[in-house]
Amino acid sequence: MGRSTFVIKQRAFLKLYMIHEAEKGRLYGLQILENLQDYFKDLGYRPTKSEVYKSLHELLKDGYLTREPIIKEGTEMQTLYIYRIGDKEKVKAYKDTIKADLDRSIALLKRALKDNYSQKRG
Repeated sequence: MGRSTFVIKQRAFLKLYMIHEAEKGRLYGLQILENLQDYFKDLGYRPTKSEVYKSLHELLKDGYLTREPIIKEGTEMQTLYIYRIGDKEKVKAYKDTIKADLDRSIALLKRALKDNYSQKRG
């Protein structure tokens, strides 16, 4: 096994959802941020702009995503970057790794709930 991470890291979690957003269609950074903030609002999780953009830049650097510059509709000078899936094999391998981390994290949390909040215990 070799890994000693307690639960999945926030950045890895964000990257998984950013890849998911890129798989759904042509989105730019602010749209991804707003979509994630809205999606997780009911769970009390609000990813920050800096975390989202750091994660996007890492995904670009590592080849998971690509970006294409476009001129924002209704403007002549404002450039937006549309994010798309890059290397599909790398994306699949990354998602498989994150799936294993999620499964392990869920098992840890379930054990903590069972051990500390189960009426059968004690």
